[in-house]
Amino acid sequence: MFANVAERAERQPVLAVSTVIFSLRDDERTGRKSLWLPLVRRTREPFRGQWALPGGPLGPRDSLVDTAANNLRDTTGLVPRYLEQLYAFGDMDRSPTRRVVSIVYWALVREDDDHNTATAANSELLDDPNVAWFRADDPEVLANLAFDHRDIIEYALWRLRNKVEYGSIAHRLLGERFTLAQVREVYEAVLDKALDPANFRRQLRTAANIEETDEFLSGGKHRPPRLYRYTGSTTHPLESENIS
Repeated sequence: MFANVAERAERQPVLAVSTVIFSLRDDERTGRKSLWLPLVRRTREPFRGQWALPGGPLGPRDSLVDTAANNLRDTTGLVPRYLEQLYAFGDMDRSPTRRVVSIVYWALVREDDDHNTATAANSELLDDPNVAWFRADDPEVLANLAFDHRDIIEYALWRLRNKVEYGSIAHRLLGERFTLAQVREVYEAVLDKALDPANFRRQLRTAANIEETDEFLSGGKHRPPRLYRYTGSTTHPLESENIS
């Protein structure tokens, strides 16, 4: 079943597409939001029984971005608002059977999208033991992933933490309107550290591409906070942008 390096070198490589999906969820460890991602349990060899990123082979007539979106929908039921090409992973020893070159995408899913999907068309997925959500930086989970998926997730986290400093990632994890506290939650989750609320609020109010609205968040016990919106350019939800 398995092949050595020399045997794998003689076989035609397989081209596959995988997706890293990030979403914000409550974290009981810290009392704040953290990044989570869904994984699928492999039901066949190699690495049978181990968790892995959603993915699959690239069909002869399929585009990369369509394959990423379809694999994501078929395995998790999720439809991302943002899907971006991350990197290509093609080391010779990624798979013990034959060489597999994976084009990896990352997706950002808003928390309300996640719950809406799970309570509607995705209801059957909640009972699927082969699909589950995990903290993106859980060391125990990362240590037991199939293939080189730990390296892929850690690379995606590194890219996200760098990109959040200058991009619109916070906007993509929130709704069309958001409070400054919600933006801070995104930054704290992505950067995995607490930020001083007063300093962060002061810096954010002077940041480009974020402006206040005349709306306020309703439903709270205290004075409702003002809502803000993102004014920068946004990529089409399924538009690929190669950042490698």
